[in-house]
Amino acid sequence: MTKKPKLTVEEHASIGARLAGIRDELTTLYVELANAYPQSGPEAAPARKAEKALKSIDDARSDLENALYWEHPEQAATTTYYPHREDRAQVG
Repeated sequence: MTKKPKLTVEEHASIGARLAGIRDELTTLYVELANAYPQSGPEAAPARKAEKALKSIDDARSDLENALYWEHPEQAATTTYYPHREDRAQVG
């Protein structure tokens, strides 16, 4: 059985920057929705789902950071999946 290749350090960095940018954009969207609709009831569903998506992105970033440290311990850095604002991909 063939093993799948792991991500390179460069691939981790690219994914980290993109996920950080997506999270920034989704946070902006979540705030817009939360400020536009009631906090409860059926109208709150879009904001709740955006909040759930934020949690999913955060979980993926955490899991990928763990994989990075496991696969490339000498080159791993916390800024790979939690980059400074200027190093994040621009989305939207």
